[in-house]
Amino acid sequence: MAKFELKLPKMGESVAEATITSWLKNVGDTIEMDEPVLEIATDKVDSEVPSEVEGTLVEVLFQVDDLVQVGQTIAIIEINGEDSGDTPVAATSESASSAIEVTAAAAEVEHQIKQVTESVNYEDSDAFYSPLVKNIAKEEQISLSELEAISGTGKDGRVTKDDILKYVADKKSGKVATTSTATKSLAAPASHAAAPKQAPTAAPVSVNGEDEIIEMTRMGKLIAHHMVASVQTSAHVQSFIECDVTNIWNWRKKHKDGFKQREGENLTFTPIFMEAVAQALKEFPMMNIALDGDRIIKRKNINLGMAAALPDGNLIVPVIKNADQLNLVGMAKSVNDLANRSRTGKLKPDDTQGGTYTVTNVGTFGSVLGTPIINQPQVGILALGAIRKVPAVVETPEGDFIGIRMKMFLSHSYDHRVVNGALGGQFVQRVAQLLEGFDVNRTF
Repeated sequence: MAKFELKLPKMGESVAEATITSWLKNVGDTIEMDEPVLEIATDKVDSEVPSEVEGTLVEVLFQVDDLVQVGQTIAIIEINGEDSGDTPVAATSESASSAIEVTAAAAEVEHQIKQVTESVNYEDSDAFYSPLVKNIAKEEQISLSELEAISGTGKDGRVTKDDILKYVADKKSGKVATTSTATKSLAAPASHAAAPKQAPTAAPVSVNGEDEIIEMTRMGKLIAHHMVASVQTSAHVQSFIECDVTNIWNWRKKHKDGFKQREGENLTFTPIFMEAVAQALKEFPMMNIALDGDRIIKRKNINLGMAAALPDGNLIVPVIKNADQLNLVGMAKSVNDLANRSRTGKLKPDDTQGGTYTVTNVGTFGSVLGTPIINQPQVGILALGAIRKVPAVVETPEGDFIGIRMKMFLSHSYDHRVVNGALGGQFVQRVAQLLEGFDVNRTF
């Protein structure tokens, strides 16, 4: 019978690797075409890898928690009813054997690590390290301070396998001996020197017999690390502005049923707000940037991240690509599609990549104001507060009067390292102007 190599598929232009979270099939199981074989996870989304053929799973080349590169062979499937004379696996036997050798080597490393006293807990770091990187660090007895000092070349500065292997090679050749010596001298100072300051640690938490201990999910840990890293990276500043959306409220109420009949989609407020944000970003392109060290990267495309709540309470940020090129109908369809697939766990890895600015709707849960944390490496995020019916002063040519209006607060968090108060304030003011000036006579 012919054998087929199941490879980690390409999941988007910016996704180069994934971690195996679980195998849905065991060796010897029969697999149907398009049936999921395993589950994988990138930094932001979980996904399934389906089989491209029908057959029997005969070999698994990676284990749970292993980090796999896009294009690597992860399993061998024996195709039912085909001649084994000319098999796909024969053409790539070298890569298969390499993968088997890597797996065997990884198993040996794990065996050796278990025999060594683990004095370093890499989970104490706020940075994210893949299981493979941590295993290499343990094997080479690299301290946490050394690991955190390695300059990563991966996405968001993450340390990759190549980064840590290069560090190990440099260390063995003596290229980083001076750094190691300096580290040791700090760890064991002379008696006449003052003791070095210790890194701040979390206060111990007491637990009694009636308390319930709940382990954080993998995504929860990632979100926690990203949030802490963002606060430590960016100088967060907020600007707030109140916005009158009475015209939008009345227009949507008038047209939502017709929109549903014509387009088969619900018309919510979100696409209207996203349309205004996209327009404001076109007018203020220096809000559509990223900061890379001392370099400012001005984004060509306007890709709006849309924070969405998951059933387990976590948040995910799918991205509307080229949002400024969509009309209201297209925006509504994109918003509804991403929201539905977020709730049902059907987002693809590429759906969460490439965002240049983020919008979060804190008003969904009744919050009037919010001070959201910037989604790195972006420099701004807008929080939409709850729409409230309030008494307000209404200005008319005949004079001012008190009327009932629908109002909301817009909360703009921005990175004060590159966005000053004038730009941050003008941007959110422009969003409010676009919403208040909404054309009530527009049609689809």
